[in-house]
Amino acid sequence: MTTFHTNYESPVGPLLLMSDGTSLTGLHTDNDKHRPAIQVDWIRDESVAPFAQTIAQLRAYFDGALMRFEVPLAPQGTQFQMKVWRELCNIPFGETISYAELARRIGRPTASRAVGHSNARNPISIIVPCHRVIGADNSLTGYAGGLDRKRALLALEAEKAGARPALGVNGRLFG
Repeated sequence: MTTFHTNYESPVGPLLLMSDGTSLTGLHTDNDKHRPAIQVDWIRDESVAPFAQTIAQLRAYFDGALMRFEVPLAPQGTQFQMKVWRELCNIPFGETISYAELARRIGRPTASRAVGHSNARNPISIIVPCHRVIGADNSLTGYAGGLDRKRALLALEAEKAGARPALGVNGRLFG
């Protein structure tokens, strides 16, 4: 399979977009712990599908005009990871849930740790909104792109949705 890639300078920093030529297969921040290294056989081509569509929707999202992405996605992962990532897409814009709630929603109420691990391995951040998952005590925990980015994404969504930003450690509001 050929991997195509391009970059997008977003309000939360540079993003690496990856595609198989039909669907988006990756969206990583520059400091994502699980960001793959660009390989010599990858092809940089911003005209490949669905890069233009993805970038247009990311711009609309960051402008507050888009609350749900409609881009063809093809993440690669285990069956469990895919189940977690599909459920992430059901968390509404501007809302957050806990890892325990996410585990309950996929029918595995005792699998909070495994859910957290799968959440961290989400290869299509922002669009598959892993940033909307927070600790049971409302703390901002675990985001492969860094807690500052998670905080910024949640604040953007809270502002556009007319909600309070997610609570942080010791009940301090972020945003």
